[in-house]
Amino acid sequence: MDHKVLDGLLKPKSIAVIGASTKEGKIGYTVVKNLVESQYEGEVYPINPKADEILGFKAYPSVLDVPGDIDAAVVVIPAKYVPQATEECGKKGVKGLIVIASGFSEVGRKDLEEQVVAIAHQYGMRVLGPNIVGILSNSDKCNASFAPILPLPGKAALVSQSGALLIAMDTSTYTRRVGFDKLVSIGNMSDVNFGDMVEWLNANENTACISLYVEGLKDGRHFMEAARSASKPIIALKSGVSAHGAAAAASHTGSLAGSGKIYESAFEQAGVVQASDLNNLFDRTQVLSLQPPMKGDNMLIITNGGGVGVLATDAAERYGVPLRFAPEDVQAELKKHMPEFGSAKNPVDLTGMAGREWYQESTRYAFAHPWVDGLVILYCETAMTDPMNIAQGIYEAVQESGITDKPITVSFVGGEKSEAAIQWLVENGIPAYDAPDIAVNALSALHEYAESREQATTPFERFDDVDEAAARAVIAKVRAHHDRNMTEVESKQIFAAYGLPVANTKLATSEEEAVALAEEMGYPIVMKIMSPDILHKSDAGGVKVNIKDEAGLRAAYRTILENAKAYKVDADIHGVAIQEMAPWGTEVILGSVNDPTFGPTVMFGLGGIFVEILKDVTFRVAPVSANQSMKMLADIKGAPILAGARGEAPRDREALAEVLSRYSQMITELGDEIAESDANPVLVYEEGQGVTVVDARIILKKKEA
Repeated sequence: MDHKVLDGLLKPKSIAVIGASTKEGKIGYTVVKNLVESQYEGEVYPINPKADEILGFKAYPSVLDVPGDIDAAVVVIPAKYVPQATEECGKKGVKGLIVIASGFSEVGRKDLEEQVVAIAHQYGMRVLGPNIVGILSNSDKCNASFAPILPLPGKAALVSQSGALLIAMDTSTYTRRVGFDKLVSIGNMSDVNFGDMVEWLNANENTACISLYVEGLKDGRHFMEAARSASKPIIALKSGVSAHGAAAAASHTGSLAGSGKIYESAFEQAGVVQASDLNNLFDRTQVLSLQPPMKGDNMLIITNGGGVGVLATDAAERYGVPLRFAPEDVQAELKKHMPEFGSAKNPVDLTGMAGREWYQESTRYAFAHPWVDGLVILYCETAMTDPMNIAQGIYEAVQESGITDKPITVSFVGGEKSEAAIQWLVENGIPAYDAPDIAVNALSALHEYAESREQATTPFERFDDVDEAAARAVIAKVRAHHDRNMTEVESKQIFAAYGLPVANTKLATSEEEAVALAEEMGYPIVMKIMSPDILHKSDAGGVKVNIKDEAGLRAAYRTILENAKAYKVDADIHGVAIQEMAPWGTEVILGSVNDPTFGPTVMFGLGGIFVEILKDVTFRVAPVSANQSMKMLADIKGAPILAGARGEAPRDREALAEVLSRYSQMITELGDEIAESDANPVLVYEEGQGVTVVDARIILKKKEA
């Protein structure tokens, strides 16, 4: 990415306002007014052929008439005139366009939007928007938008797909006391997208945390690559996560893959912390912009009230960082700073008698102790203590400890004095909140950040013992005879080419051939109809299991063919598959979809009722490393079954993780051909005994005419 071009767009030294107006209430007037009121120090050039001067600035008929250089042009004219203005900006040498104007793809005029971008790119310009509010930057004293004021100064940057939400968040930064250096409205993302913004903000010296409001990504893989490469924390609030309106799909995976699930997994893989709602976005942005990551699992809570301590304990478990009792040496030291009826276990209850000294000494000792990975300090306002005095004691303790590589959050519960203390702490770099569960959630965000960064930086190691050419040869043969649906035998040939342990399965095109294959494999065997027109074989009466002899095989062969023809008269029947009868194991399912945003995406879950009814599945964008595969196995609610619940022996999770990783490589490398696939069931045996793929299905992409 050319950072110099985006520098001109996002921290411009000169700005033209195309469509500047002399009338109050017009956006073209408001943008110029906001530049004045934000004390913008660069050159401002209002563009209006009917005005000589606007708010003290000389106006020009066109950007071509401006005598000086122009970094960014804010465009507020009607959509139909934007292409011409873009052409003029290109000729002038403008670096980028901030297109506030609406009337493009959001109302069906994608052609107009594409025309603007094409013209801009001819001249090396970038386009922010259209359909946006603009940009706001404290460090550049630049409010090039129609948002009312620059936000409360801080170290975070917010990029929002919703302009209205950005305006609302702008003013609420003051009431929420969460500071931002930049607010950027991204709108339709015709050109500059979230990935571009993450790359640019990661290199920006005034940004410590990147906060995102996302409705959708246009290039999911570019975003993931940018986020993985970022050295700064990124937090995202994704809206539109319901499955309503998702397209029906032929495979289990397609029907289970709601956009929210895939986005959630993609964010985790990319090291992006997630927010649950708008308030949570504010709270987590504050902590991520002020504190380092929490690199271990040991959270210690210090409080002066049992009630808030219990609430915080519940929250710690809810947010994935359950409390452990502090070591004996920690407890012994902390008991020095509480009455006999206090508790030093965790949470540490200093009791309502705690004043500044007990808080300060406990905080200083605990924060510096190697066992403590993150500290939460809770305070309930009492008549015997001054909240500001307590806050200052906590701050001094942190400073005296000399610790800078572990986090602390604080909650003060009380009235106006507690509110003032919260504000003071935030201004001095310690995230503080008015409820104990919020303080715990904030610290858990730092724990999530550390964990997800570890996952994000684990590279995928490609398996070299695969035969992609053999897999593509099978696909080519299928394409030559029918369009998309592969039979199980064909699907298993592709699976086998990628080293997946498929059950021995061969195609019989006659009853006699079926007998010969069964004798070669050895009874008992399984028999299945093979037809690209019958995807759900059991529904068609096309599966017979535990066939023990020749007589049973012959009867089953005829029945299967009769059932298949009755199910679909014109079905293209290739024959009957003869398959070895695999021993019983724990059933799991692997699946894939070719997601429109992220491309090849892999699913994992327990089989049977767990996937059919409970939908206990997890997703990852492919390919998936062995480390990430093990994380997938642990993510589902049924994970204890694989670990060996209720006296059962543990399943072979290492073998299963390798199968999952190989499968993810297959759907990635063949992503130009495979639309969806399933391996269901996959049988997992006891530790050391491996995995068998019993059934497999691949649906190819539709080929364009």
